[in-house]
Amino acid sequence: MPTSPLDRFTAIIPAGGVGSRLWPLSRADAPKFLHDLTGSGQTLLRDTWERLVPLAGEDRIMVVTGRAHRAAVEAQLPALTDANIVLESEPRDSTAAIGLAAAILERREPGVVIGSFAADHVISGDELFQRAVKDAVAAADAGYIATIGITPTEPAVGFGYIHCGEVVDVPGAHEVQAVRSFVEKPDLATAKRYLDDGDYLWNAGMFIARADRLLEEIARTKPELHAGLVELAEAWDDPSTRGPAVDRIWPKLEKIAIDYSVAEPAAAEGRLAVVRGHFQWDDVGDFASLAKLNQAGRSGELAILGEHARVLADQASGIVVSRSKRVISLIGVQDIVVVDTPDALLVTTSEHAQRVKAVVDALRLGGSSDVL
Repeated sequence: MPTSPLDRFTAIIPAGGVGSRLWPLSRADAPKFLHDLTGSGQTLLRDTWERLVPLAGEDRIMVVTGRAHRAAVEAQLPALTDANIVLESEPRDSTAAIGLAAAILERREPGVVIGSFAADHVISGDELFQRAVKDAVAAADAGYIATIGITPTEPAVGFGYIHCGEVVDVPGAHEVQAVRSFVEKPDLATAKRYLDDGDYLWNAGMFIARADRLLEEIARTKPELHAGLVELAEAWDDPSTRGPAVDRIWPKLEKIAIDYSVAEPAAAEGRLAVVRGHFQWDDVGDFASLAKLNQAGRSGELAILGEHARVLADQASGIVVSRSKRVISLIGVQDIVVVDTPDALLVTTSEHAQRVKAVVDALRLGGSSDVL
């Protein structure tokens, strides 16, 4: 009996990266996806898992993460099977992470449709999310590399954009368009033009494809990387060969984002399609965006995060994240960002929140890795 594309769907959650623009809250040993940033009472990783279970089922979700985070990930996701956790010995960027998962899954189940969804994004509107994923799975089954773009609500300069083209007829899908190009983060004037134009969507970094099609695209643009991923996948499910293969191959894999190895080349060749996502989405890329997720921050007031935060404020706005027992007093300051942890303090403004990464880079160069 023929199966529907969704019956052959497996979700991949890349749980990597530190989220350096959220330092000192996010650290190497406690990355962004292991924090509750929304007040939901659970981590972003757990939120992502629960969002995908209705689409894929618990047995068809694979997590790719670093070896150091295995225990924390498994504690968050007790239903995650041993076969569906892929451990990186060191970060090699998204093409290696997603490509290896795709190669393993294709070897186990030829014809599998995969979808990659970041572990540290905030999404609300589950029914709209599920509809978009189902449309993207249909497009993937039709042979496209598919992505989900988010309908912009403001001229954001912190996101990349997807330039949409003509409507594509895909059986079983409601709303699919060809992708003309990917656009890097714009300046404010350009972002306003994109918003007014209506043909540009935020790039949310979600990619859905048949695993064999994704691997074909990697082989076309990065043949050496593809060869390494396939060799790793061949050794993966045998514990006696996996370790030696990882030690020999993984450190040599090229570091490159999947946007550059797959999405941009596929768009140029007319092989990339996009589904418009009408759900609310944020990648929580800095503390300014984190403030907007909080009702007080959206209202121009002071957003306060921290179970035991002790904050006194008079005519102040912005965000305070407290992980210490100190009393924090703010008087007459607007759009301020204060992040207080036991061993590091950050003070900046919403306008300069994107520059936190430069502080992290400077600390690393200065040898202060103990606070990273």
